[in-house]
Amino acid sequence: MKNFVVEFNSDKHIQVEEGQSLLDASLAAGIPHFHICGGNARCSTCRVLVLARKESLTIPNEKENLLKDQMHFPANVRLACQTYIKGNGVRLTRIIRDESDIDLYVGAPAAAFTENIGIEKEVITCFIDIRDFTDYVATHLPFDIIHIIRKLFNSFHATIERNNGKIIETMGDGLYAVFGLDPDISQSADAVVRSGYDILKNLEQLNNHYFSKNFDQRIEIGIGIHAGTVVAGNIRLGNEKHLLVMGYPVNVAARLQNATKELNNNFIISSEALKLTGKTLSD
Repeated sequence: MKNFVVEFNSDKHIQVEEGQSLLDASLAAGIPHFHICGGNARCSTCRVLVLARKESLTIPNEKENLLKDQMHFPANVRLACQTYIKGNGVRLTRIIRDESDIDLYVGAPAAAFTENIGIEKEVITCFIDIRDFTDYVATHLPFDIIHIIRKLFNSFHATIERNNGKIIETMGDGLYAVFGLDPDISQSADAVVRSGYDILKNLEQLNNHYFSKNFDQRIEIGIGIHAGTVVAGNIRLGNEKHLLVMGYPVNVAARLQNATKELNNNFIISSEALKLTGKTLSD
């Protein structure tokens, strides 16, 4: 009978016998692997996230496929009780570590939010901030303040969405968006630059025909764009899904946006993001 080595990330390397499920092997090795239903594919608490060599695992059986369809598991999430080893090099991690994790991943409310439980992805990040708006907030009516933000953010959102970007978060008078989550990043480089120029063009029209006329105010913004690898994943707060995107590229885009004030500019793109467009500074 063959033996295979499996690495449980953050736990240990274990020996798995041919014909032994991942769940049985991890329990035999002393790993506290949650399995509420006893390993009968009637719950999903034993699920694991496969980090490497998923081809060395058996394909999902009928029981696992039924649960995967119900819970919308991504391809790299497997039921340990129904998964067997065919070769070495498999690396994985337990998703549910103890009872406090159950509500994050199990049950009807959680089922819709497990499609993206954490990935690394190369994207383009875009920060937009309204200049000197804090001073405006301090001296104007609440309705006027919120109305202006609504007008601006609706314009930003329409442009970003039209170019296949996604607004991740708004922060007072600023927001950040990501391009490349769905289409490949190579298809998104031109789109994010186009979005930036379109946002500035639309803002100029709003200033000339709306803000100056109705509020005696001209709005200025700063835009910072950078590209790199981020960590992205869904979290659930109550019954609402939130997509988190975190990492160094997000911070760099924010700093570039801040630098627009110092450089008396309104649009800065990093060399990393510019390269993806196939253009140079001289173009």
